[in-house]
Amino acid sequence: MTVDVLVVGAGLAGLHTATRLARAGHEVLLVERRSTLTGAIRTTGIFVRRTLDDFALPPGCLGPPIRRVVLYPPGLRRPVTLVSARDEYRVADMAALYVTAARAAADAGVRILLGTRYAGRRGDCVLLVGPDGPTRVRARFVVGADGARSRVARDLGLDRNQHLLVGAEEVFAIPAGGEAPAFHCVLDPSLAPGYLAWVVNDGRHAHVGVAGYADRFPDGLRRALQRFRAAAPGLPGVDHPEQVERRGGPIPVGGVLRRISCADGLLVGDAAGAVSPLTAGGLDPCLRLSELAATVLDEALRIGRPEALTRYDGAALRARFRGRLTLRRGLAQVRTPALAAAAFTLLRTPLGRAAASRILFGDGSFPDP
Repeated sequence: MTVDVLVVGAGLAGLHTATRLARAGHEVLLVERRSTLTGAIRTTGIFVRRTLDDFALPPGCLGPPIRRVVLYPPGLRRPVTLVSARDEYRVADMAALYVTAARAAADAGVRILLGTRYAGRRGDCVLLVGPDGPTRVRARFVVGADGARSRVARDLGLDRNQHLLVGAEEVFAIPAGGEAPAFHCVLDPSLAPGYLAWVVNDGRHAHVGVAGYADRFPDGLRRALQRFRAAAPGLPGVDHPEQVERRGGPIPVGGVLRRISCADGLLVGDAAGAVSPLTAGGLDPCLRLSELAATVLDEALRIGRPEALTRYDGAALRARFRGRLTLRRGLAQVRTPALAAAAFTLLRTPLGRAAASRILFGDGSFPDP
C-alpha cells in the first residue's frame, strides 16, 4: 500500500491532522490500535474558552459551560473560589466526539483502520499489524499521534517525553439540579504528589481524579484515587455509583519537545509534548499544533521537498513556555501538606487570586504556532 501520509493514532490530534490533509487533496491512512474509538479514553475532555472560540466543535458533544473554579488546601478548609465573567470551560463527551471526528475524516477521504498496530519501520516501509495480519505501507511522511510514549518518535529519531505524570479518574452520571457547574481542585501532595486531585462537576457528569509523579505516590495511584474519592468535594448529596467509567494514563508535562520533525515525518499531540506544563491541559495544544502540522505537510507534499517541515519547530514554541515551565518546577517541589497549606496564605491575597485567575482564565494556555 502506498499513501502520501500515514497517521498513527486516532486521538483528537491524529484525527484533526488526517482530516485537514485529506481535505487538501492528499491520500491519508489513519491507523489506531484500539478496535473502537469509544473505549480506553484517557483524557478528561476539558476544552478551554480559547479552543471553543477558535474551533468548530460539535455542540452536541459538549457539556454545559463552567465559570467557577474552587481551589482547596489539604484538609479542604477555607477554599479559594474564583469566578469568571465568561464561560471558561466545557467538558466533552469524548466518545461521541471521537466518533463524530472519525466520520468527518472518512467523509474527507481518510482511510481508517481500527485494531491496527504500528509495528515499526522496515527499510523504506512501515509495518502494520491488523486483524488480517501484517501489512507493509510506503508513506511519504509518517505522523506520530501515538501518545506520550510515542514509538513513532523513537523510530524517526525525534525527541521523546521524559517528564511525565500519571493520572487516573472515574467518570459517572449525576442527577440534574445540583450545584452550579464547577471545577474543584485540591492541592495535597499526599494525594497527588506534584500535581492536583480534582472533581469536575458540570451538572451532568462528574470526573473524580488524581495525578502526580508515579514514584512519589505513598501507596500507589489506585489507592490515592480511592482515598480522594471517599472525601471528594463538590458532589453534595451525590452517591458514588459502583459502575463507573475508568480512565488513566501518562501525562507529559515537560513542555513541547524541541525536535518534533524530520525529513520523514513529525509528531503531534501528546507525542510532541503539546500539553501545558502547568495545567496539563492537552486538547487546545493538540488542535493548534495539528493545524500547523497539516499546513507544513501540505506544503512539503505540494512542492515535493521535505525542507518545508523545518518550520515545524518545537524549540521555537518551547521558548514561549518558560514561565509555565518555571511554575511547573515550583509545583513539583511542593512535597508536604504543610507547604501546600502555606501556599494558600499567598493565594488568598489579592495578588495571589489575580495570578491564579490569569492562569486559569487567561488566553495563554498554548501559543499560536
